[in-house]
Amino acid sequence: MNSMYQQLMQLPLFQGVSTERITALVEKLPFHFLKFRNGDTIIAAGDSCTHIKFIVSGRVRVEMPCAHLRVSLLQTLSTPHVLAAEYLFGRATTYPFTAVADGSCGILQLLKSDYIKMINTDKVFLFNILNYLSSGCQRGLSSSLSVKDGSVAERLAILVNNLSVPGATNISLRYKQKDLCALLATQRTTLITTLDKLSDEDILDYDSNELRLLDQEKLMELLDN
Repeated sequence: MNSMYQQLMQLPLFQGVSTERITALVEKLPFHFLKFRNGDTIIAAGDSCTHIKFIVSGRVRVEMPCAHLRVSLLQTLSTPHVLAAEYLFGRATTYPFTAVADGSCGILQLLKSDYIKMINTDKVFLFNILNYLSSGCQRGLSSSLSVKDGSVAERLAILVNNLSVPGATNISLRYKQKDLCALLATQRTTLITTLDKLSDEDILDYDSNELRLLDQEKLMELLDN
């Protein structure tokens, strides 16, 4: 039981809440701890976001496709990430990505209506979810406003920044070159020249269908310099 409380207190949307409050909530609300084996589907693209979900053990591989284009961003998330809480509210309440277990993993989930009850028990929960949602919005806006010359490298940095989650690892893009060129509004020769340059700088490596990010921080520095 103590280990369960410790897991809960590590979760970003639970931080700052007292042990007493969490104990009372566990007694009142149905927290579901689910186990998944390697390759099991946790979320399928198009599923309704009816629960808030947290990774409490292991890793999850997430694939985010770009609508109408054969381009997908893949990333690995681990504990204590929350899985796309921004789709719990708003106009779009279906998941735009697929999430599968990368090895054995554990997921904690709580029904949306029960999560709303939880928020109403303590302002810390409310502040945590508001900070989470606001940070995500500000992060995307900040990267978009950082563009200086509209280079392909900058557009790639914005794409990765907007689709990836802070703290994600093993970030990669799978693509058809034609569609990636369309997404970045560039010609194939310019794309290849850009990828070659970023590869020489040890920011990424790539082949004809996939690029693998080696240094996300260096890629993001293109928006700061």
